[in-house]
Amino acid sequence: MSTTRLIQTFQELVQIDSESYAEGPFQQELMKRFQTLGLTILEDATKEQTGLGANNFIARLDGDPSIEPVFFSSHMDTVSPGRGIRPQEQDGRIASDQTTILGADDKAGIAIMLELIQRLQEQQIPHGSIEFILTAGEEVGLLGAKAVDMSTLQATYGYVLDNGGPVGGIITTSPSMYRLDIRLTGRAAHAGLEPEKGISAIEVAAQAISRMKLGRIDHETTANIGQIKGGTAMNVVMEHLELVAEVRSFDHQKCLDQVKEMETILTEEVTRYGATLDFKAVPLITGYQFEESHPLLVHAERCLEGLGRPVRFERSGGGTDANVFNEKGKVVVNVAIGYEEIHTVHEYIPIAEFEQAVLFAEALVRQMPFFPNPST
Repeated sequence: MSTTRLIQTFQELVQIDSESYAEGPFQQELMKRFQTLGLTILEDATKEQTGLGANNFIARLDGDPSIEPVFFSSHMDTVSPGRGIRPQEQDGRIASDQTTILGADDKAGIAIMLELIQRLQEQQIPHGSIEFILTAGEEVGLLGAKAVDMSTLQATYGYVLDNGGPVGGIITTSPSMYRLDIRLTGRAAHAGLEPEKGISAIEVAAQAISRMKLGRIDHETTANIGQIKGGTAMNVVMEHLELVAEVRSFDHQKCLDQVKEMETILTEEVTRYGATLDFKAVPLITGYQFEESHPLLVHAERCLEGLGRPVRFERSGGGTDANVFNEKGKVVVNVAIGYEEIHTVHEYIPIAEFEQAVLFAEALVRQMPFFPNPST
């Protein structure tokens, strides 16, 4: 393990700005690095479709055809504040100077990829074909992954290097999630002279919301109204009101049922008041769930045991590119790579965990077995 090289690579990567929608320069640098290591690059042409600052690309490292191919995925974009990152190495960890994020989410995953390739080459470790998927726009709705043409991938099985916590964590369950864009239209009237001629959109909304189950619905399902916007003046009965809500559930049908219930309640109230409703339910992610006995998880657990690391099967309340890959027919889990306190200026990654993440990735490809066809 070249820890010095790993740290240097990571520090170089985080100092290249790549906030969502501005990933272009970082993508170009990454393609050069993978090409320099001898990998074949396949870049798509999706940024016109996604509106992001970069296309996605796949870097392919050829290997022994008798060994099961596998892919790793990380995303190129970061959240804000992610410009002018200055990494600091101190007390066995790498952190930012606390004026920005660090960008370990997910540039630690990319640094692991690059170090893995060099270790495989230098030590001549046998492996099958390995594909490295680099996506844009993960932080703004998994937009890059949603645009990836899965037919360009040789591998059926993969690991997303994009979860926090000590190495050993594996996300086995992730929720389905819908965004609800709601617009209520009543009728404006002077609030002091003739309020009875108006239909208050906010009154309609209040009545509907009072009937809804929100917050923690059950042990698998949540719902939340996060934004409300409307009104023109204090003396005008509110004619228009816009709400943005979300529904999440580890059970996809429960997610659909909760969305439908909220729509039904809104429809009933606008009918009662004589208002109108524009209701749009936008699917953001589709959930997935793996049994702990799944061959992909059994393989990962054995690799962790070889490193003396206990496995932690976890479920996540959010989504990653793994959701998209699973929805599109691949078999993928998201694994922990060591970073902590992501999306804050206190983000950091312990160097010891960074090293273990590389060794874990190496074990995954070194010991890759043949898996059964997921369609059977």
